[in-house]
Formats: sequence, C-alpha cells, structure tokens
Amino acid sequence: MSIDEGLFAWVKEALAPLGTVTKRAMMGGATLYLDGTIFAIMDEGELYFKADADSDVVWDEAGCARFTIEMAGKTASMNYRRAPDEVQDDAEAMQRWARLALEAGSRAAAKRKPKQPRTKKGERRGDG
Repeated sequence: MSIDEGLFAWVKEALAPLGTVTKRAMMGGATLYLDGTIFAIMDEGELYFKADADSDVVWDEAGCARFTIEMAGKTASMNYRRAPDEVQDDAEAMQRWARLALEAGSRAAAKRKPKQPRTKKGERRGDG
C-alpha cells in the first residue's frame, strides 16, 4: 500500500469546509479522519470511502468497487468503496461523497463497545 500526497492535499483542501482532515499510516497506506471520525483510506494512489450495509446501495448504484486486499494468499474485502472519479476535480462532489462516508464512519464508531478501564494488574474491571 502507498499513498499519493497530492491526492491527500486535494482531499484536505476540498473538505476544509467540513472540518479538519488528518491521516494515520496503516499497512503502507493511510486511514483518513475528518474531525476524528474515520471516513476513508488511501492505497496505491486511490481514495476509498467508508461504507456499510446502510450505504452499500448508493455505492453500488454509482458503480464504486469494494476495496480488496490480498492477505495470506486470500482476497479479503473491507467496508470501503473506491471514490467516484468526479471527486478528483470537484470539491462539491468530494464533500457529498465524504458526507456519506462520514455517516458510515459514525455508525461504525457508535457500534463499538467502549473499553472498560484496566485495574493495576491489567485485568479489566468485572473480569473477576
């Protein structure tokens, strides 16, 4: 995986009206956040937006392929969809698709169970 710094700069510029875009290196690519919410990944010079079951129909209608990766000789897919070509040069399109991805990212974050604090022995409270 690798990222395109020019594309990242464009994403930041186009989405500035929505908030602050940051990135975190991950497996050779990058995970993108908008004000702390995961909304996209970058890999091999491509942008992929966060998706989920609620938004899959919209991505399917737009013809946006799922993100896949080869791991241990098997192909795995993740809940990200290739960004439509129009986001490459249209800030309004970038914002529209990023909002859809942010909704998916927010839903995913809401589903995660909060971690319980650890005791000084490293056990989680309630582990007995």
